[in-house]
Amino acid sequence: MNGTIKTKTDKGYGFIAREGEDKDLFFHSTDLSGVSFDELQVGSTVSFDVEQGEKGPSAKNVKLAQAEAQTEAPSAEAEETPEAETTK
Repeated sequence: MNGTIKTKTDKGYGFIAREGEDKDLFFHSTDLSGVSFDELQVGSTVSFDVEQGEKGPSAKNVKLAQAEAQTEAPSAEAEETPEAETTK
């Protein structure tokens, strides 16, 4: 699922505005994956899993969505390079 960081506190937690949902989702700094709490900014696009906790649903495995896109980009460029050389 994707969303946007809506708020962050100095206590290590915040809320994510989910696409297509009215209620924001709680996340804690211990639920981050591959990103530090300080790297997240209000407005950052993130991907995450939703899990039911004691106090309701919360976000787990929170990652920057751009980081996933950047990881995939080099492999796509690598595939294009041999084709370009073949046509020359």
